[in-house]
Amino acid sequence: MSTDIQNEAAPGADENKIMAERRAKLAALREKGQAFPNDFVPQHKTADLHLQFGEKTREELEASPVPVVLAGRMMLKREAGKKAAFATLQDSSGPKADGRIQIYVTLDDTGEEAMDAFRHYDLGDILGVEGTLFKTKVGELTVKVTKLRLITKAIRPLPDKFHGLADQETKYRQRYVDLIMNEETRRTFKARTAAIASMRRFMAENEFMEVETPMLHPIPGGAAAKPFITHHNALDMQMFLRIAPELYLKRLVVGGFDRVFEINRNFRNEGVSIRHNPEFTMMEFYAAYADYQWVMDYTEKVIRQAAIDAHGTAELTYGGKPLDLGKPFHRLTIVGAINKYAPHYTEAQLNDAEFIRAELLKFGVKPMAHAGLGSLQLSLFEETAEAQLWEPTFIIDYPVEVSPLARASDTRAGITERFELFIVGREIANGFSELNDPEDQAARFLAQVEAKDAGDEEAMYYDADYIRALEYGMPPAGGCGIGIDRLIMLITDSPNIRDVLLFPHLRRED
Repeated sequence: MSTDIQNEAAPGADENKIMAERRAKLAALREKGQAFPNDFVPQHKTADLHLQFGEKTREELEASPVPVVLAGRMMLKREAGKKAAFATLQDSSGPKADGRIQIYVTLDDTGEEAMDAFRHYDLGDILGVEGTLFKTKVGELTVKVTKLRLITKAIRPLPDKFHGLADQETKYRQRYVDLIMNEETRRTFKARTAAIASMRRFMAENEFMEVETPMLHPIPGGAAAKPFITHHNALDMQMFLRIAPELYLKRLVVGGFDRVFEINRNFRNEGVSIRHNPEFTMMEFYAAYADYQWVMDYTEKVIRQAAIDAHGTAELTYGGKPLDLGKPFHRLTIVGAINKYAPHYTEAQLNDAEFIRAELLKFGVKPMAHAGLGSLQLSLFEETAEAQLWEPTFIIDYPVEVSPLARASDTRAGITERFELFIVGREIANGFSELNDPEDQAARFLAQVEAKDAGDEEAMYYDADYIRALEYGMPPAGGCGIGIDRLIMLITDSPNIRDVLLFPHLRRED
Protein backbone atom coordinates (compact mmCIF):
# COMPACT_ATOMS: atom_id res chain seq x y z
CA MET A 1 0.00 0.00 0.00
CA SER A 2 1.26 3.49 -0.87
CA THR A 3 2.01 5.74 2.10
CA ASP A 4 2.53 9.51 1.93
CA ILE A 5 5.83 10.68 3.35
CA GLN A 6 5.06 13.34 5.95
CA ASN A 7 6.31 16.82 5.10
CA GLU A 8 9.14 17.41 7.53
CA ALA A 9 8.18 21.10 7.80
CA ALA A 10 4.83 20.37 9.43
CA PRO A 11 3.63 22.95 11.96
CA GLY A 12 5.75 22.83 15.11
CA ALA A 13 8.69 21.07 13.48
CA ASP A 14 12.15 22.32 14.44
CA GLU A 15 13.35 24.04 11.27
CA ASN A 16 16.92 24.39 12.56
CA LYS A 17 17.09 20.63 13.16
CA ILE A 18 15.78 19.94 9.66
CA MET A 19 18.31 22.31 8.13
CA ALA A 20 21.14 20.68 10.11
CA GLU A 21 20.12 17.26 8.78
CA ARG A 22 20.03 18.60 5.23
CA ARG A 23 23.42 20.27 5.60
CA ALA A 24 24.82 16.92 6.70
CA LYS A 25 23.41 15.33 3.53
CA LEU A 26 24.97 18.12 1.48
CA ALA A 27 28.33 17.62 3.19
CA ALA A 28 28.22 13.93 2.22
CA LEU A 29 27.51 14.91 -1.38
CA ARG A 30 30.46 17.31 -1.34
CA GLU A 31 32.77 14.51 -0.19
CA LYS A 32 31.65 12.43 -3.18
CA GLY A 33 32.03 15.41 -5.56
CA GLN A 34 28.30 15.31 -6.35
CA ALA A 35 27.15 18.66 -4.95
CA PHE A 36 25.48 21.14 -7.32
CA PRO A 37 26.30 19.59 -10.72
CA ASN A 38 25.95 21.80 -13.79
CA ASP A 39 25.94 19.30 -16.64
CA PHE A 40 22.28 18.23 -16.77
CA VAL A 41 20.19 19.80 -19.52
CA PRO A 42 16.45 19.04 -19.54
CA GLN A 43 14.90 18.52 -22.95
CA HIS A 44 11.22 18.54 -22.05
CA LYS A 45 8.73 20.62 -20.06
CA THR A 46 5.97 18.99 -18.07
CA ALA A 47 3.25 21.20 -19.59
CA ASP A 48 4.29 20.18 -23.11
CA LEU A 49 4.21 16.52 -22.14
CA HIS A 50 0.69 16.84 -20.76
CA LEU A 51 -0.48 18.69 -23.87
CA GLN A 52 1.11 16.21 -26.29
CA PHE A 53 0.50 12.93 -24.51
CA GLY A 54 -2.12 13.57 -21.84
CA GLU A 55 -4.89 12.16 -24.03
CA LYS A 56 -2.96 9.04 -25.03
CA THR A 57 -4.17 5.72 -23.64
CA ARG A 58 -2.04 3.33 -21.58
CA GLU A 59 -1.92 1.00 -24.55
CA GLU A 60 -0.79 3.70 -26.96
CA LEU A 61 2.07 4.75 -24.68
CA GLU A 62 3.13 1.12 -24.18
CA ALA A 63 3.11 0.50 -27.94
CA SER A 64 5.18 3.60 -28.75
CA PRO A 65 7.38 4.48 -25.73
CA VAL A 66 8.10 8.20 -25.37
CA PRO A 67 11.57 8.99 -23.96
CA VAL A 68 11.78 12.11 -21.77
CA VAL A 69 14.54 14.10 -20.07
CA LEU A 70 13.30 16.68 -17.58
CA ALA A 71 14.12 18.47 -14.36
CA GLY A 72 11.96 19.82 -11.58
CA ARG A 73 11.53 20.50 -7.89
CA MET A 74 10.21 17.59 -5.84
CA MET A 75 6.94 18.71 -4.27
CA LEU A 76 5.48 15.38 -3.12
CA LYS A 77 7.01 11.99 -2.34
CA ARG A 78 5.49 8.69 -1.28
CA GLU A 79 6.71 5.15 -0.89
CA ALA A 80 5.02 2.25 -2.68
CA GLY A 81 6.60 -0.61 -0.82
CA LYS A 82 10.32 -1.37 -0.54
CA LYS A 83 10.96 -1.54 -4.26
CA ALA A 84 9.12 1.50 -5.61
CA ALA A 85 8.25 5.12 -4.86
CA PHE A 86 6.34 7.96 -6.47
CA ALA A 87 7.19 11.65 -6.49
CA THR A 88 5.81 14.79 -8.10
CA LEU A 89 8.13 17.18 -9.90
CA GLN A 90 7.26 20.81 -10.67
CA ASP A 91 8.98 22.89 -13.34
CA SER A 92 8.52 26.37 -14.79
CA SER A 93 5.96 25.39 -17.42
CA GLY A 94 2.24 26.12 -17.14
CA PRO A 95 -0.08 27.64 -16.00
CA LYS A 96 -2.16 27.07 -19.14
CA ALA A 97 -1.20 23.41 -18.85
CA ASP A 98 -0.12 21.27 -15.93
CA GLY A 99 3.29 22.31 -14.59
CA ARG A 100 3.71 19.12 -12.55
CA ILE A 101 4.27 15.50 -13.44
CA GLN A 102 4.50 12.30 -11.44
CA ILE A 103 7.62 10.15 -11.56
CA TYR A 104 7.88 6.43 -10.70
CA VAL A 105 11.15 5.23 -9.22
CA THR A 106 11.67 1.44 -8.98
CA LEU A 107 14.42 -0.92 -7.98
CA ASP A 108 14.14 -2.77 -11.30
CA ASP A 109 14.13 0.21 -13.71
CA THR A 110 16.06 2.86 -11.78
CA GLY A 111 18.61 0.67 -10.05
CA GLU A 112 19.53 -0.04 -6.45
CA GLU A 113 22.05 2.80 -6.07
CA ALA A 114 19.72 5.49 -7.45
CA MET A 115 16.80 4.04 -5.49
CA ASP A 116 18.76 4.19 -2.24
CA ALA A 117 19.87 7.78 -2.95
CA PHE A 118 16.29 8.78 -3.77
CA ARG A 119 15.13 7.68 -0.31
CA HIS A 120 17.40 10.37 1.17
CA TYR A 121 16.16 13.17 -1.08
CA ASP A 122 13.94 15.83 0.51
CA LEU A 123 10.97 17.86 -0.62
CA GLY A 124 12.25 20.96 -2.37
CA ASP A 125 15.25 19.21 -3.91
CA ILE A 126 15.65 19.71 -7.66
CA LEU A 127 15.98 16.42 -9.55
CA GLY A 128 16.94 15.48 -13.08
CA VAL A 129 15.26 12.39 -14.51
CA GLU A 130 15.34 10.33 -17.67
CA GLY A 131 12.78 7.71 -18.53
CA THR A 132 9.67 6.95 -20.55
CA LEU A 133 6.05 7.99 -20.26
CA PHE A 134 3.30 5.64 -19.13
CA LYS A 135 -0.08 5.89 -17.48
CA THR A 136 -0.96 4.45 -14.10
CA LYS A 137 -4.06 2.38 -13.47
CA VAL A 138 -5.94 5.57 -12.55
CA GLY A 139 -4.84 7.23 -15.80
CA GLU A 140 -2.17 9.63 -14.47
CA LEU A 141 0.60 10.51 -16.90
CA THR A 142 3.84 9.40 -15.23
CA VAL A 143 7.55 9.08 -16.00
CA LYS A 144 9.02 5.62 -15.43
CA VAL A 145 12.49 6.65 -14.31
CA THR A 146 15.58 4.91 -15.67
CA LYS A 147 18.12 7.55 -14.57
CA LEU A 148 17.85 9.88 -11.59
CA ARG A 149 20.14 12.66 -10.32
CA LEU A 150 20.08 15.23 -7.56
CA ILE A 151 20.71 18.59 -9.28
CA THR A 152 20.26 20.99 -6.35
CA LYS A 153 20.05 20.17 -2.64
CA ALA A 154 17.47 22.35 -0.82
CA ILE A 155 18.67 23.22 2.67
CA ARG A 156 15.55 25.04 3.85
CA PRO A 157 12.31 23.03 4.04
CA LEU A 158 9.28 24.12 2.07
CA PRO A 159 6.18 25.30 3.95
CA ASP A 160 3.75 22.57 4.94
CA LYS A 161 1.94 21.43 1.80
CA PHE A 162 -1.46 21.52 3.49
CA HIS A 163 -1.10 25.00 4.99
CA GLY A 164 1.03 26.56 2.26
CA LEU A 165 2.45 30.03 2.65
CA ALA A 166 -0.35 31.58 4.65
CA ASP A 167 1.11 34.89 5.83
CA GLN A 168 0.60 37.55 3.16
CA GLU A 169 3.62 39.63 4.16
CA THR A 170 5.85 36.55 3.97
CA LYS A 171 4.56 35.97 0.44
CA TYR A 172 5.71 39.46 -0.53
CA ARG A 173 9.06 39.25 1.28
CA GLN A 174 9.87 35.72 0.11
CA ARG A 175 8.36 35.77 -3.35
CA TYR A 176 10.64 32.89 -4.37
CA VAL A 177 8.84 30.61 -1.88
CA ASP A 178 5.45 31.99 -2.89
CA LEU A 179 6.18 31.13 -6.52
CA ILE A 180 7.22 27.60 -5.59
CA MET A 181 4.12 26.94 -3.51
CA ASN A 182 1.30 28.84 -5.21
CA GLU A 183 0.04 28.17 -8.71
CA GLU A 184 -2.16 31.27 -8.52
CA THR A 185 0.91 33.46 -7.99
CA ARG A 186 2.70 31.91 -10.94
CA ARG A 187 -0.42 32.44 -13.05
CA THR A 188 -0.57 36.13 -12.07
CA PHE A 189 2.97 36.88 -13.18
CA LYS A 190 2.69 34.89 -16.39
CA ALA A 191 -0.40 36.97 -17.17
CA ARG A 192 1.60 40.12 -16.44
CA THR A 193 4.27 39.05 -18.92
CA ALA A 194 1.61 38.22 -21.52
CA ALA A 195 -0.09 41.62 -21.09
CA ILE A 196 3.15 43.57 -21.46
CA ALA A 197 4.14 41.50 -24.48
CA SER A 198 0.72 42.26 -25.98
CA MET A 199 1.20 46.00 -25.46
CA ARG A 200 4.63 45.94 -27.08
CA ARG A 201 3.28 43.97 -30.02
CA PHE A 202 0.31 46.32 -30.44
CA MET A 203 2.57 49.37 -30.39
CA ALA A 204 4.92 47.89 -32.99
CA GLU A 205 2.00 46.96 -35.23
CA ASN A 206 0.92 50.60 -35.14
CA GLU A 207 4.38 51.91 -36.07
CA PHE A 208 5.44 53.12 -32.63
CA MET A 209 9.17 52.95 -31.95
CA GLU A 210 10.26 51.68 -28.54
CA VAL A 211 12.92 53.86 -26.91
CA GLU A 212 14.76 54.23 -23.62
CA THR A 213 15.12 57.53 -21.81
CA PRO A 214 17.10 58.43 -18.66
CA MET A 215 16.20 57.24 -15.19
CA LEU A 216 18.38 59.90 -13.56
CA HIS A 217 17.12 63.41 -14.22
CA PRO A 218 18.80 66.72 -13.44
CA ILE A 219 15.29 68.21 -13.13
CA PRO A 220 12.26 66.09 -12.17
CA GLY A 221 9.43 66.64 -14.63
CA GLY A 222 6.54 65.16 -16.56
CA ALA A 223 4.21 64.71 -13.58
CA ALA A 224 3.05 66.29 -10.35
CA ALA A 225 4.85 64.15 -7.78
CA LYS A 226 7.49 64.27 -5.06
CA PRO A 227 10.79 62.82 -6.35
CA PHE A 228 13.51 60.70 -4.81
CA ILE A 229 16.73 62.72 -4.57
CA THR A 230 20.23 61.33 -5.06
CA HIS A 231 23.73 62.64 -5.78
CA HIS A 232 26.10 61.98 -8.65
CA ASN A 233 29.61 62.01 -7.21
CA ALA A 234 31.65 62.39 -10.41
CA LEU A 235 29.57 65.31 -11.64
CA ASP A 236 29.04 66.61 -8.10
CA MET A 237 25.40 67.38 -8.76
CA GLN A 238 22.03 66.61 -7.28
CA MET A 239 19.89 64.30 -9.40
CA PHE A 240 16.42 62.83 -9.19
CA LEU A 241 15.01 59.40 -9.96
CA ARG A 242 12.53 60.03 -12.71
CA ILE A 243 8.90 60.58 -11.88
CA ALA A 244 7.90 60.31 -15.57
CA PRO A 245 9.64 59.99 -18.96
CA GLU A 246 7.29 62.48 -20.63
CA LEU A 247 9.57 65.43 -21.31
CA TYR A 248 12.30 63.24 -22.78
CA LEU A 249 9.86 61.37 -25.00
CA LYS A 250 8.47 64.65 -26.32
CA ARG A 251 12.01 65.83 -27.04
CA LEU A 252 12.17 62.84 -29.40
CA VAL A 253 8.97 63.99 -31.12
CA VAL A 254 10.70 67.36 -31.62
CA GLY A 255 13.62 65.42 -33.11
CA GLY A 256 11.41 63.82 -35.74
CA PHE A 257 10.34 60.49 -34.25
CA ASP A 258 6.59 60.81 -34.80
CA ARG A 259 5.53 57.79 -32.75
CA VAL A 260 7.50 56.71 -29.67
CA PHE A 261 6.79 54.71 -26.54
CA GLU A 262 8.58 53.43 -23.47
CA ILE A 263 7.75 50.73 -20.93
CA ASN A 264 9.78 51.30 -17.81
CA ARG A 265 9.90 52.30 -14.16
CA ASN A 266 8.93 55.56 -12.52
CA PHE A 267 9.77 56.51 -8.94
CA ARG A 268 7.66 58.72 -6.69
CA ASN A 269 8.52 59.44 -3.07
CA GLU A 270 4.98 59.02 -1.84
CA GLY A 271 2.91 56.73 0.35
CA VAL A 272 2.64 52.95 0.12
CA SER A 273 -0.84 51.41 -0.07
CA ILE A 274 -2.83 48.71 -1.83
CA ARG A 275 -2.82 51.00 -4.90
CA HIS A 276 0.60 52.65 -4.63
CA ASN A 277 4.19 51.47 -4.74
CA PRO A 278 7.03 54.02 -4.82
CA GLU A 279 8.51 52.19 -7.81
CA PHE A 280 6.03 51.32 -10.54
CA THR A 281 5.79 50.45 -14.22
CA MET A 282 4.23 52.67 -16.86
CA MET A 283 3.87 52.67 -20.60
CA GLU A 284 3.99 56.16 -22.07
CA PHE A 285 3.45 56.84 -25.76
CA TYR A 286 3.32 59.92 -27.98
CA ALA A 287 1.97 60.31 -31.49
CA ALA A 288 2.50 63.36 -33.69
CA TYR A 289 -0.54 64.81 -35.47
CA ALA A 290 -2.94 63.22 -32.97
CA ASP A 291 -5.21 64.82 -30.37
CA TYR A 292 -6.66 63.58 -27.10
CA GLN A 293 -9.74 62.14 -28.81
CA TRP A 294 -7.53 59.91 -30.94
CA VAL A 295 -5.41 59.02 -27.89
CA MET A 296 -8.51 57.96 -25.93
CA ASP A 297 -9.62 55.68 -28.76
CA TYR A 298 -6.13 54.19 -29.05
CA THR A 299 -5.69 53.72 -25.29
CA GLU A 300 -8.97 51.82 -25.18
CA LYS A 301 -7.74 49.47 -27.91
CA VAL A 302 -4.39 48.86 -26.20
CA ILE A 303 -6.02 47.96 -22.88
CA ARG A 304 -8.68 45.75 -24.45
CA GLN A 305 -6.12 43.79 -26.49
CA ALA A 306 -3.84 43.33 -23.47
CA ALA A 307 -6.73 41.83 -21.51
CA ILE A 308 -7.62 39.48 -24.36
CA ASP A 309 -4.04 38.29 -24.84
CA ALA A 310 -3.36 37.82 -21.12
CA HIS A 311 -6.76 36.55 -19.97
CA GLY A 312 -8.25 35.05 -23.12
CA THR A 313 -11.20 37.47 -23.16
CA ALA A 314 -12.04 41.10 -22.46
CA GLU A 315 -14.81 39.96 -20.09
CA LEU A 316 -13.27 39.96 -16.63
CA THR A 317 -14.41 39.51 -13.05
CA TYR A 318 -12.98 41.81 -10.42
CA GLY A 319 -13.74 41.39 -6.74
CA GLY A 320 -16.68 39.16 -7.59
CA LYS A 321 -18.26 41.71 -9.95
CA PRO A 322 -18.31 41.53 -13.77
CA LEU A 323 -16.08 43.94 -15.68
CA ASP A 324 -16.32 44.06 -19.47
CA LEU A 325 -13.45 45.80 -21.25
CA GLY A 326 -14.96 44.83 -24.59
CA LYS A 327 -17.69 47.48 -24.45
CA PRO A 328 -17.03 51.10 -25.54
CA PHE A 329 -15.57 53.11 -22.66
CA HIS A 330 -17.71 55.89 -21.19
CA ARG A 331 -16.76 59.59 -21.32
CA LEU A 332 -17.76 62.23 -18.74
CA THR A 333 -16.55 65.66 -17.74
CA ILE A 334 -15.49 66.28 -14.14
CA VAL A 335 -18.70 68.18 -13.38
CA GLY A 336 -20.72 65.62 -15.36
CA ALA A 337 -19.36 62.82 -13.19
CA ILE A 338 -20.24 64.73 -10.01
CA ASN A 339 -23.76 65.32 -11.34
CA LYS A 340 -24.13 61.61 -12.07
CA TYR A 341 -22.76 60.19 -8.82
CA ALA A 342 -23.56 63.04 -6.39
CA PRO A 343 -26.71 64.55 -7.94
CA HIS A 344 -27.66 66.53 -4.83
CA TYR A 345 -25.29 69.36 -5.77
CA THR A 346 -26.80 72.19 -7.81
CA GLU A 347 -25.17 73.87 -10.78
CA ALA A 348 -24.76 77.04 -8.73
CA GLN A 349 -23.02 75.15 -5.92
CA LEU A 350 -20.61 73.46 -8.32
CA ASN A 351 -19.61 76.86 -9.68
CA ASP A 352 -19.15 78.43 -6.24
CA ALA A 353 -15.52 78.12 -5.12
CA GLU A 354 -16.25 79.01 -1.50
CA PHE A 355 -19.07 76.46 -1.30
CA ILE A 356 -16.78 73.72 -2.64
CA ARG A 357 -14.02 74.69 -0.18
CA ALA A 358 -16.48 74.32 2.68
CA GLU A 359 -17.77 71.04 1.26
CA LEU A 360 -14.25 69.61 0.93
CA LEU A 361 -13.57 70.36 4.59
CA LYS A 362 -16.44 67.98 5.42
CA PHE A 363 -14.42 65.24 3.67
CA GLY A 364 -11.30 66.18 5.61
CA VAL A 365 -9.68 67.84 2.58
CA LYS A 366 -8.08 71.26 2.96
CA PRO A 367 -7.35 72.65 -0.53
CA MET A 368 -4.34 74.84 -1.25
CA ALA A 369 -4.99 78.56 -0.81
CA HIS A 370 -4.19 79.22 -4.48
CA ALA A 371 -6.56 76.52 -5.80
CA GLY A 372 -9.00 77.83 -8.39
CA LEU A 373 -12.52 76.68 -9.24
CA GLY A 374 -11.39 73.97 -11.65
CA SER A 375 -8.97 72.49 -9.12
CA LEU A 376 -11.65 72.58 -6.44
CA GLN A 377 -14.14 70.82 -8.71
CA LEU A 378 -11.53 68.14 -9.35
CA SER A 379 -11.02 67.63 -5.61
CA LEU A 380 -14.77 67.30 -5.11
CA PHE A 381 -14.93 64.78 -7.96
CA GLU A 382 -12.20 62.74 -6.24
CA GLU A 383 -14.22 62.67 -3.02
CA THR A 384 -17.68 62.00 -4.45
CA ALA A 385 -17.48 60.27 -7.84
CA GLU A 386 -14.08 58.71 -8.51
CA ALA A 387 -14.55 55.57 -6.41
CA GLN A 388 -17.90 54.87 -8.13
CA LEU A 389 -16.47 54.69 -11.66
CA TRP A 390 -16.62 50.91 -11.94
CA GLU A 391 -16.99 50.62 -15.69
CA PRO A 392 -14.17 52.05 -17.84
CA THR A 393 -14.73 55.81 -17.96
CA PHE A 394 -12.67 58.62 -19.44
CA ILE A 395 -12.99 61.76 -17.34
CA ILE A 396 -12.25 64.64 -19.71
CA ASP A 397 -11.65 68.41 -19.82
CA TYR A 398 -9.33 69.00 -16.85
CA PRO A 399 -8.57 72.55 -15.70
CA VAL A 400 -5.41 74.27 -16.93
CA GLU A 401 -4.09 74.88 -13.41
CA VAL A 402 -3.68 71.14 -12.72
CA SER A 403 -2.58 70.25 -16.27
CA PRO A 404 0.66 72.17 -16.89
CA LEU A 405 1.73 70.07 -19.91
CA ALA A 406 -1.63 69.77 -21.69
CA ARG A 407 -2.88 71.86 -24.61
CA ALA A 408 -5.57 74.38 -23.66
CA SER A 409 -8.96 74.11 -25.30
CA ASP A 410 -9.49 76.47 -28.24
CA THR A 411 -13.16 76.94 -27.29
CA ARG A 412 -13.40 76.70 -23.46
CA ALA A 413 -11.40 79.06 -21.27
CA GLY A 414 -9.44 77.46 -18.43
CA ILE A 415 -9.94 73.90 -19.77
CA THR A 416 -7.39 71.56 -21.36
CA GLU A 417 -7.77 68.69 -23.80
CA ARG A 418 -6.92 66.14 -21.14
CA PHE A 419 -8.40 62.89 -19.86
CA GLU A 420 -7.89 60.35 -17.12
CA LEU A 421 -9.18 56.79 -17.44
CA PHE A 422 -10.81 55.21 -14.40
CA ILE A 423 -11.74 51.54 -14.02
CA VAL A 424 -13.14 50.03 -10.79
CA GLY A 425 -12.66 53.42 -9.16
CA ARG A 426 -8.94 53.64 -9.90
CA GLU A 427 -6.98 55.81 -12.28
CA ILE A 428 -5.45 53.61 -14.97
CA ALA A 429 -4.26 56.14 -17.55
CA ASN A 430 -3.66 59.86 -18.04
CA GLY A 431 -3.32 61.57 -21.41
CA PHE A 432 -3.87 64.73 -23.39
CA SER A 433 -3.24 66.77 -26.48
CA GLU A 434 0.30 67.98 -25.91
CA LEU A 435 1.13 71.62 -25.30
CA ASN A 436 3.57 72.56 -28.07
CA ASP A 437 3.52 76.37 -27.65
CA PRO A 438 6.88 77.19 -25.97
CA GLU A 439 5.72 80.53 -24.61
CA ASP A 440 2.56 79.08 -23.10
CA GLN A 441 4.62 76.19 -21.65
CA ALA A 442 7.13 78.61 -20.12
CA ALA A 443 4.31 80.53 -18.48
CA ARG A 444 2.82 77.28 -17.14
CA PHE A 445 6.20 76.26 -15.68
CA LEU A 446 6.48 79.64 -13.96
CA ALA A 447 3.03 79.16 -12.44
CA GLN A 448 4.19 75.77 -11.15
CA VAL A 449 7.27 77.36 -9.60
CA GLU A 450 5.01 79.84 -7.80
CA ALA A 451 2.86 76.96 -6.54
CA LYS A 452 5.97 75.15 -5.30
CA ASP A 453 7.11 78.30 -3.50
CA ALA A 454 3.66 78.43 -1.91
CA GLY A 455 4.16 74.98 -0.42
CA ASP A 456 3.03 72.52 -3.12
CA GLU A 457 5.73 69.82 -2.98
CA GLU A 458 4.34 68.10 -6.08
CA ALA A 459 4.44 71.17 -8.34
CA MET A 460 6.81 71.01 -11.30
CA TYR A 461 10.20 72.62 -11.76
CA TYR A 462 11.07 75.00 -14.58
CA ASP A 463 12.82 73.00 -17.32
CA ALA A 464 14.67 75.47 -19.53
CA ASP A 465 16.06 72.80 -21.88
CA TYR A 466 12.57 71.48 -22.57
CA ILE A 467 11.44 75.00 -23.46
CA ARG A 468 14.44 75.27 -25.77
CA ALA A 469 13.40 72.01 -27.44
CA LEU A 470 9.87 73.33 -28.00
CA GLU A 471 11.34 76.50 -29.51
CA TYR A 472 12.74 74.33 -32.31
CA GLY A 473 9.15 73.31 -33.03
CA MET A 474 7.17 70.24 -31.95
CA PRO A 475 4.35 69.09 -34.21
CA PRO A 476 0.89 68.84 -32.67
CA ALA A 477 0.76 65.57 -30.74
CA GLY A 478 -1.14 63.48 -28.25
CA GLY A 479 0.22 61.23 -25.54
CA CYS A 480 -0.76 58.96 -22.69
CA GLY A 481 0.69 57.08 -19.74
CA ILE A 482 -0.87 53.74 -18.78
CA GLY A 483 -0.26 52.31 -15.31
CA ILE A 484 0.72 48.73 -16.04
CA ASP A 485 0.63 47.54 -12.43
CA ARG A 486 -2.97 48.66 -11.94
CA LEU A 487 -3.95 47.21 -15.32
CA ILE A 488 -2.50 43.84 -14.28
CA MET A 489 -4.50 44.07 -11.04
CA LEU A 490 -7.65 44.22 -13.16
CA ILE A 491 -6.68 41.43 -15.53
CA THR A 492 -5.66 39.06 -12.71
CA ASP A 493 -8.39 40.04 -10.23
CA SER A 494 -5.78 41.11 -7.67
CA PRO A 495 -6.94 43.38 -4.81
CA ASN A 496 -3.48 44.67 -3.86
CA ILE A 497 -0.81 46.20 -6.08
CA ARG A 498 1.76 44.10 -4.20
CA ASP A 499 0.08 41.00 -5.64
CA VAL A 500 1.25 41.98 -9.15
CA LEU A 501 4.77 43.15 -8.22
CA LEU A 502 7.33 40.39 -7.91
CA PHE A 503 9.23 42.27 -5.22
CA PRO A 504 7.09 45.04 -3.70
CA HIS A 505 8.55 47.55 -1.28
CA LEU A 506 7.95 46.80 2.40
CA ARG A 507 9.19 48.07 5.74
CA ARG A 508 12.45 46.53 6.88
CA GLU A 509 12.02 43.18 8.58
CA ASP A 510 13.87 44.39 11.68
